Amino acid sequence: MALTNAQYDAIMHEYEERRYLHRQELEERLQSVYENVPGYKELDDETASASADFGRRMLSGERLDRSVLKEQLAELARQKQVLLVEAGYSDDYLEMGYTCPDCKDTGYINNEKCHCFKQKIIDTLYDKSNLKMLAKTANFRNMKDFYYQGDDLLRFQGAKRTAEEFVNNFSSDYQNLFIYGTVGTGKTFLSICVADEILKKGHSVIYFSSIGLFEMIAESTFDYKAKDELRALYDDIYNCELLVIDDLGSERITALVTSELFALLNERDNRKKSTIITSNLSLEGLQQAYQDRIFSRITSNYKMLKLSGPDIRNQKKIAQKESEDFH
Repeated sequence: MALTNAQYDAIMHEYEERRYLHRQELEERLQSVYENVPGYKELDDETASASADFGRRMLSGERLDRSVLKEQLAELARQKQVLLVEAGYSDDYLEMGYTCPDCKDTGYINNEKCHCFKQKIIDTLYDKSNLKMLAKTANFRNMKDFYYQGDDLLRFQGAKRTAEEFVNNFSSDYQNLFIYGTVGTGKTFLSICVADEILKKGHSVIYFSSIGLFEMIAESTFDYKAKDELRALYDDIYNCELLVIDDLGSERITALVTSELFALLNERDNRKKSTIITSNLSLEGLQQAYQDRIFSRITSNYKMLKLSGPDIRNQKKIAQKESEDFH
């Protein structure tokens, strides 16, 4: 799928707003320094006047040594830095801030789309689940183990360790995760935790419900006018650095679904692109629901993480109701 002109303009407008806000923040910091660091503004003014005077003299025809100006400006910068630090400010207090320091909030690096821009495109086209909003609550900081006991607790702790290793080694090791188990045991929560951390590392992530993924493929497949969109969709789901398919088995399993799922698993494995799949299906249920070659591909290429225990969503609802009744 491709961005419409309106979608592209909206993304670029967001980058413009980022740059404006960071410039405004820098200006406010500079005013704070002017007001609280005696002598800093005078040095700033001297820096500006030295550069302007040098320029005027060059334009008038004087032959000047640029190294003299360079040394003068370096000395003024050194004096300003000394004043700043002595006044208790950090040495980078007056450096420009960026949401993405790699592209400096332009969206491009050497005329190529930055990773942050690519993720913006993904968010615009595919993020119906609103992954970033989900990650505000579903993250490793909020992951608790007090809903698990006994073997369930051991499985949870092992799955969490493996998920954290997956995040820590993502840039260097090609890995896949299959997170399965009974309803409400934290599978989706864990997958969002991982996706959030991978996003923070600057990698591209597409997060799909299984139903949403195969519906989108089917719509594009059977619309003869959408060949270019289908090609772009395949390009994105085959090449994004992390693909998360949530709740595999909830979709209507058809010949098209099994064919597309196998192609997806095969292509991403060939390209060494990591995938996380969650499912309520047991391994036996997975084998019965899909072709043996799909079952074999998953069990041989994915780390299998089983979660078990009570339905945490129901536990939370019960706890909330008891709290409300108590008050």
